[in-house]
Amino acid sequence: MFDTNSDTFSLIVVPILIFIARVTDVTFGTIRIILISRGMKFIAPIFAFFEIIIWLFAIGQIMQHLTNITYYLAYAFGFSAGTFVGIYVEEKMAIGMVIVRIITRKDASKLVEHLRSIGYGVTSFDGQGATGPVKLIYMTIERKDIDNIVEIIKEFNPKAFFSVEEVRLENAGVFPLRKSHRWNFDLGLHQYNK
Repeated sequence: MFDTNSDTFSLIVVPILIFIARVTDVTFGTIRIILISRGMKFIAPIFAFFEIIIWLFAIGQIMQHLTNITYYLAYAFGFSAGTFVGIYVEEKMAIGMVIVRIITRKDASKLVEHLRSIGYGVTSFDGQGATGPVKLIYMTIERKDIDNIVEIIKEFNPKAFFSVEEVRLENAGVFPLRKSHRWNFDLGLHQYNK
């Protein structure tokens, strides 16, 4: 198909292959590191295996052609593009759980009631902030639900302070019904235990 000895192959095709290989292996590496940080120790090695196989191809091409600057540029651009792609892919995968903390001076009873009515486990209590009494609301949710929860918070209390933090390990909780989990039909909710 291609004459591997031609200038076109060495100046165009190989750099494109190196670029694609770097984008792919760095994407896998970025996802692997994020999975490790979330405690997913059984999935991360799978990404590591494919990451290193692809990396060996890319570095092998560089080592065979140490004087070709085009290969170095393809390698470097592939690395930076792979970092971006890896973060983007991981965000779309939305793996894991997060803690949402909401602090509001406004009455939060309707917000708490609404969150509970759609199946979220909510812990709320009174607190004292820098400027007076506040209501603190805590929830542990699946990462893929963040956008939905933020919309709900803004609907009920647009001025509420909230923060989101990754959860490395969780044990049990109350979450909205999902087809992928076991159900407790009596409550309309399910208890999720790992």
